[in-house]
Amino acid sequence: MKTTKKITIIIIAIFIIGGITLFSGSGSSERVNIVGSSSVQPVSEKLAETYEKTHPDIKINVQGGGSSVGIKSAQEGLADIGTSSKELKDDEKQGLTEYNIGNDGIVIAVNNKNIVNDLSKDQLKDIFSGKITNWNQVGGTDGEIHIITREAGSGTLDAFENLIMDENTKIKSNAIVQSSTESVKQSVKQDENAIGFVSFADMSDDAKSLSIDGVNPSIETIADGSYELQRPFLFLVKGNPSGELKDFIEWVNGSEAQKILNNEKIIKSTS
Repeated sequence: MKTTKKITIIIIAIFIIGGITLFSGSGSSERVNIVGSSSVQPVSEKLAETYEKTHPDIKINVQGGGSSVGIKSAQEGLADIGTSSKELKDDEKQGLTEYNIGNDGIVIAVNNKNIVNDLSKDQLKDIFSGKITNWNQVGGTDGEIHIITREAGSGTLDAFENLIMDENTKIKSNAIVQSSTESVKQSVKQDENAIGFVSFADMSDDAKSLSIDGVNPSIETIADGSYELQRPFLFLVKGNPSGELKDFIEWVNGSEAQKILNNEKIIKSTS
C-alpha cells in the first residue's frame, strides 16, 4: 500500500510538472517552478507576482498538489522549489535544503451561527475521533457534529494530526474529506454543525475561528507561541540553489518579501 501511494505521488508530480512545461510557452526567460502545498500556494503566487515585476526575465510558475507532492518533486528534481506546510521527517530531508519562510496557524473553523467559542485540545481530539458526537457535549446547541478533514498527503492534515491526535487516536473514518483549505472553509460556511481545520492565512469572516485552551489565534499569539496550533511554511530545494533560483530564495528571505508574508498572515516567530 505504501509503495502504491508513493507511485501515485510521483505520477501526480510528473503530471503537474508536465502541465507547467506544456503551458509555459516559449522564449528566453529563465523559469522557476514551484510545486506543493495548497496552503503555501497563494503565498508563493504573491511572492512570484511581486518578484517578476522587478525581474522581467524571470517567469515563476506556481502549482499546488499537496505537501507530499512538493517534497517528492524537490527530491526528484521535478521542481526547482517544493513547498510543504508540514515538518519533514528525517528520511524526507535527505538531499534537501529547507527554508522556513514563516509560521502559519491552524485555525479550528466552525459556522458563524455556532455558539461554541472555545475548545480544549482534549475536546478537539475527542470530537475528531468521534468520541464526542454532539455540540451540546461541549456547550453548544443540540446537533450532530459533522467532521470536515483534509485528504491524505495534505500538510495541514499532517500538522493537525501531529498536534492534536496521537498514534492510538485517529480521525474518524466517516469524516467528510475535502481537497483544499478553501473547500473545508466552504463546507463549514454552509453547515451549522460542521467543524474543520484551515490555514490562519486563509481564514475570513465567513467562518468562525475557535480559541483553543483559552487562546485565540492571532498574529501576536502565533508569533509568541502561545497559540500552539501552528506549523511551518517551507521552501525545499534539492542541494544548494544557484543562479536565478538562489537570487529568488535570497529575495524571499529579505525585507520586501517579509512585508508580503506579513500581509498574508505568515508570521516569523518571536519566541
